[in-house]
Amino acid sequence: MRTIPPIASVLLLLLPGAVLAQELPRTPAPDGAEVYILSPEDGAEVSSPFTVRFGLRGMGVAPAGVQHPNTGHHHLLIDVDEMPPENLPLPTTDQIRHFGNGQTETELELEPGQHTLQLVLGDHLHIPHDPPVVSEKITITVVE
Repeated sequence: MRTIPPIASVLLLLLPGAVLAQELPRTPAPDGAEVYILSPEDGAEVSSPFTVRFGLRGMGVAPAGVQHPNTGHHHLLIDVDEMPPENLPLPTTDQIRHFGNGQTETELELEPGQHTLQLVLGDHLHIPHDPPVVSEKITITVVE
């Protein structure tokens, strides 16, 4: 029985991920699709915790893992300066919150100060659509 040298094993583990990242299919978004933040409004002062309500026009909401045409689920970007790559699943971090059950609102608790909020719709695999369906970035101030 032949064994695979250790370096080859590592390459075999890493290579499919690298190839997959380059070849992930992107789900098309219909013309005119929009995602937006219903509340709070841009420039609002809020007390923590507060509710963020998501809006969507021209598409439907479906949970992560469920593949239907013209659907997706919300991802909320908090204080994100640079958009994540459009061809990869959105990561889960403190700054990128996933709503894979199809939620259309959430309660946030943020430190006092100025914050930005933005929505990105992801497909069944958490990958932004093509073209990406992204809201305008809003700025809010959390007061004590």
